[in-house]
Amino acid sequence: MSILAADGKALVVAMDHARTHGVIAGLEDPGAVIDAAVEGGADAVMTTLGVVKRFRERLIGRIPTILRLDGGPSLYREDWLAYTEWDLLHPVEDALLLGVDGVVVMAFVGCPVELQTYRIVASVASDCMRVHLPLLVEALPCACERIPDPKAAEAMASAARLGFEHGADLIKTYYTGTPESFALVVENCPIPVLVAGGPRMDTVEETLQVVAQAMEAGAAGVVFGRNIWQNPNPVGMIRALKAIIHGGASVAQALEGL
Repeated sequence: MSILAADGKALVVAMDHARTHGVIAGLEDPGAVIDAAVEGGADAVMTTLGVVKRFRERLIGRIPTILRLDGGPSLYREDWLAYTEWDLLHPVEDALLLGVDGVVVMAFVGCPVELQTYRIVASVASDCMRVHLPLLVEALPCACERIPDPKAAEAMASAARLGFEHGADLIKTYYTGTPESFALVVENCPIPVLVAGGPRMDTVEETLQVVAQAMEAGAAGVVFGRNIWQNPNPVGMIRALKAIIHGGASVAQALEGL
C-alpha cells in the first residue's frame, strides 16, 4: 500500500507520541485512534512497533502503516529537541516482518546527536533501497548557538534538505508560519514535504488555516497527531483536513463539513 494517495498527497495520522511521553491524553486506546483514522479516510498511520504488534490486524492491509524505527530517552529524562542520546532501536527487518508500508526516523539539526541521526538516516535509507520500502525522515532544526530561531525558514529548509541528502523519500517538518516562508522549504527539497502538527493548536480554525497555507506553499500534506486525536471529533477532523489536502477546500468549507 502506498503512503501517498493517487494525487501525490497524504494525510498521515501520527500516533507514536507515547514512546516519549508515556501517558498522553488521546492515545489511551490506540485501537480507537486506528479505527478513527480508517473511518475518516486518512491516507496512513505512523506509529510504534508496540502498537503494530498489538493492533496488527487493525492496521496491516487496512490502512498504510509507517513504523518508527528510532528513539531516545523519554521526556522524564530529556526535553524534546534537546537530546544527548539517540539510536536506531528497530531494524528494517522488523518492518518487513510486520508487513508495514514505510518507516520513519529523525534528523535533528543542531543538537548534540545530529551526526548520529544522519548515520541512522543513511543506514536505514540503504536498507530500505534493498527492500523497496519508503523512508520518511522527520527533519527538525533544534535551538542552539547557530540556530537561534528553529522556526526560521532557512533553518527549516536546511533541515529538510539535509534529510533529503542523507536518503529520505519523504520529509516531515514544521510549518514556518507563512506560505511565502514555507515555499523556501519546499523549493529546496526535491521530494514531497509533509507538515508536522506539533502540540495541539488553540482552535480547529487555526489548525485548518495552517494546513491550507502549507498546501498553498506546495506541501504534499500533513502528519498530524494531537490536532486529530485530542480533538473531541477525530473522524470529523480527519475529514476536514482531507477536504483541504485532497479536495482543495477552503478553511470555511472544511469547517462547515466538520
